[in-house]
Formats: sequence, structure tokens, C-alpha cells
Amino acid sequence: MTGTSREPLPPWTLAVAAMLLIQLSSSLSVGLIEQVGAAGTAWLRLAMGGVIFLLIARPPLRRIRRQDVLPILGLGAASALMSVAFLSAIEHIPLGTAVAIEFLGPLTVAALRSGNARMLTWPGLALIGVVLLTEPWRGEVNLPGIGFALLAGVGWGTYILLTQRVGDRFTGISALTMTIPIAAVVAAFVGVPQVVADFDWRVLVLAAGLALLAPVVPFGLEMLALRRMTQTAFGTLMALEPAFGLLLGLVVLHQIPSLVQGVGIVLVVVAGAAAQRRGTRQTGLGSLPGALERPL
Repeated sequence: MTGTSREPLPPWTLAVAAMLLIQLSSSLSVGLIEQVGAAGTAWLRLAMGGVIFLLIARPPLRRIRRQDVLPILGLGAASALMSVAFLSAIEHIPLGTAVAIEFLGPLTVAALRSGNARMLTWPGLALIGVVLLTEPWRGEVNLPGIGFALLAGVGWGTYILLTQRVGDRFTGISALTMTIPIAAVVAAFVGVPQVVADFDWRVLVLAAGLALLAPVVPFGLEMLALRRMTQTAFGTLMALEPAFGLLLGLVVLHQIPSLVQGVGIVLVVVAGAAAQRRGTRQTGLGSLPGALERPL
């Protein structure tokens, strides 16, 4: 009796699915934002995500050295900043625009970390794309939304820099079992007051679902993808995230971009892919850069 073996899914499909789930979680968060606010939504997602990760794995507390404490706390705080600021941004501006602006953070870090002055070309190109996305010449610039998205980019860039301090010791899910709960505690200072003001037990179920969409399930998909593709290829694919933000904003939130905004997204994606291919930092197989450098 002969059996037929199934061909495994190409690894790039797993990476793409992870990005789509992250942006789907963001787009579906808009409804919860309307009920409990951006900070409240961020806190609920982080709290539920932290609980899920702690149920999956035990944090490696015994491996923490004294010099690891501040970077780990910083990683958690940076995650909280990313989440609160990004959800605050999409409360004011389209999802695709917010993702593209936030993307300036890691893109700038990648360029500066490369040690090559020519790499600064790519953040510059992405900045041009962001200008096309925001269309300031139309006189409708939403400064709070742009400001929150830039703040989220600062959080993302800071997270990447701090990851270099502890990434060789705490990788993959072991890092997330520490950083996500810490992020939930930090976000609680601004999130809990919003949730308590209009609390409904049903929001806990919705928040748990959103936490599964990002970061829990995407983490698993990224882990599977990274077993079968190079980090450079994976990082280049991750540059498509602003485009997926635009797509989910269109499909879920009915945010229709103009032709100029479409060109802007293309510029951001090209800049991200070029920066990744020319500035990749070589790390060990266990470092899981996608999960670590994009924790939410």
C-alpha cells in the first residue's frame, strides 16, 4: 500500500500569514477601541497575551542576571509604548498610514546599525513614502495620529536595540513570557482607567481573541517559517507589513487609499526590503528575529 506525502506549505506563506494576522488584529481592534479606548484596548490585549504565553511556557527567571534586569524591563516598557501608541494612532489615521509611519523606527535603526552611511538612503526613501501617504498638501494632516505613530516607531526601534542586549540569552517564547507581562503592567497605568470607566465582561473574550491573532499565533507561524528560510529572506518579507496594513485597512475598515498613497506604500516597502537585504545582522538560529523584533 503506497501513501502520498503532502508537500509542506512554502515557508513564505507562513510568514505572510503571520503578518496578515497581526494586521487583522489591529484592524479588528478598532471596534474595541471605540468601547474602552486605545490605551484600554492595548492593556487588555497585552494582559491576555501575557496570560496565554505564561500558560504555554514558564519564564526563565533563574537565568536572569543582574545586568539583564534593566534591559528586560526596558523591553517590556518598549512593548507597552508600541502597543498603546500604535492603537492610539489608528484611532486617528488609516491603518496602512500608521503602519508605514511606525515602520520608520526599525528602518532607521537598521540603517544606523549597519555602519554604512549609504544605508540612510532607505529611511529617506521611506520618509518620502510617508509624506505621500499623509498628503500634507491637502491640508488635512492629523497631527495626533502621526505623532502617536511616530511614538510607536520609537518604541519599536528601542525594542530592537534592547533585544541586542539580551537576545543571545532569552530568545523566542522565553523572551515573550517576560516582556509581554511586563508590558501589560506598564500599560495598566493608562489602560485600566479607560477599561474600568466602561467595563463589560464581553470585552475580555474579544481581547483574548485579539491576543491570539497577535502575537500568539503569528509567533508560532514565524517560528515554523524561520526553520525553513534564511533570516534575510524572512526580514525582506516582513517589509511587506505596511502593504498588508493598507490591505486590511481597505478590506476590514473600508479605508480606501488614493493613487498617491498607494505609491507611498510602495516606497516604504521597497525601502524596508532594501535595508533588510543590505543590513542584516547575523544571529544564531534560535534568535527568531521576527518574533523578537516585532513582538506585537
